[in-house]
Parts: sequence; C-alpha cells; structure tokens
Amino acid sequence: MEYTFISGATGGIGKAFCISCAKRGYNLFITGRSKDKLQALKDELVKDYNIAVDFFPCDLSDSEDRAKMFSYIEKNARYFDRIINVAGVDTQKAFSLYTREKVLFQINVNSVATLDITHFLLKRRKKELEIITISSMSGVSPMPYFAIYSATKDMLTNFFTALHYELKKDGVKITSVLPAGVPTRPDIIEEIKSQGFFGKISCKSPEYIAEKSLNKVKKNKLIFVPGFVNKVLYCLMKIAPKKLVLRYIARRWKSHSKDAFI
Repeated sequence: MEYTFISGATGGIGKAFCISCAKRGYNLFITGRSKDKLQALKDELVKDYNIAVDFFPCDLSDSEDRAKMFSYIEKNARYFDRIINVAGVDTQKAFSLYTREKVLFQINVNSVATLDITHFLLKRRKKELEIITISSMSGVSPMPYFAIYSATKDMLTNFFTALHYELKKDGVKITSVLPAGVPTRPDIIEEIKSQGFFGKISCKSPEYIAEKSLNKVKKNKLIFVPGFVNKVLYCLMKIAPKKLVLRYIARRWKSHSKDAFI
C-alpha cells in the first residue's frame, strides 16, 4: 500500500489537499502539530471516503520530532507515491522585530523541514512519485517587511526546479505552486480584503489550489501560478525594474505586521 504524504494537513490548504486526494482514492499520511486535530481529520476522512489514513503529530521546526516521525514511517513500512509539502510559516514584520527563536522557527519550517522530509521520503518511494510544493508569489521578488518568507519561498521554488531536472528521468514528477492570496485564516482573509479589488481578483480558494495542483503535477508542470491575474503579475514582476518593485512593496507592507504562530 502506498500513501500520499501531506504536511500542514490540518490548515486550510492542507485540508483541501486531503479532501481532494481522498476523493481520488489516495491513501493518506498526514502530519501537523496537533494530535487532536489530526485525529479529527482522520476520522472525518475515513468516514467520508474509502481510504486508509495514518498520521503522526510533529513540530516540523524540531529536527528530533522529524526524526521520530521518520522512525515511525520506517517501523510501520510506509511507502509513498506522492509528497505534498504544504506546511509553512508566513510571519510578516520588519526583520529587526523578530526574536532569534522566530527567525529560526520560520526558516526551519519553510526550508529545512521541507527539504529534510523530501530527502527522506525519496528513499521511501516506489518507482513513480509526484511532488507538489506550495511556494508563493511572494517568492518571485524580494519583499521588504516580508523578507524571511519571500526568501524561503524563493528558495523552495529554486530547489524544486533544480530537483525537477535531476529526477526527470527517474519517474519523479515535481511541481512548485505559487499562489497569491488564499483565504484560509481570519488574518489572511482580512489582508486580502485590505487589498481591495486586486486582492479579490487575485485570490484563489484552497480547494481550487488543491484540485488544479494535483492535475498539473500529473503533467509534470514545472511551475504552476494559479489564476490568470497572477500569471500576468508573475510575468510583470520578472521583467519590471527591481528597484521600482521593491519600492512599491516596501511602501505597501511597511505598516502591516502579522504573526499567527505564537
């Protein structure tokens, strides 16, 4: 039996992936920080769909916790045909306002854990494997006042683009997904509203992100930018003078601050 691994499974995008995968008959191995939330999600999925669901609660920022999860996977002989890297930390504030702990927490979850998990699960695959990683439009350009998030997301896009070509002939399909606003938590919904008309037309639902991403990875799409407006913005950000883009971003985000991971 093979499983689809989903990190950040109990969040908005993660749960949408769980449901989309369950509808397709994929068995799931899910992880998140809360054992109670994972158990509730497992119960819901098993009740509604004819699939197997296993889970392991894990603080992905903690290397020892990840090692325990890897040990559980090996002990229980779990193998995988799909990896969906969703977990991420989107703290937004001036870099000087971070504590050391928050700097390391965001980097560890967004970058270190994602690569660590992917590296481990590559050895637990059968011949064919699909990898979907949730990056972000925020990684297309450096973002003042959102610097760690944009840097780590850019790193993910670059890494999985490189890995896409390394493993292209080995039966591994890899897609990086670059969404803009996704209405999941209340703070994100308010942020999207604050952007007015542009926020409204650029955001996509978690369900849309999950369904489209699962379809794109089947075609081995290298980078998927959900939504026509975001595709246009992606192209513009690539060709626009960097100084102008950075000035606009700095003005736009200087007065905004959020930290949903207390």
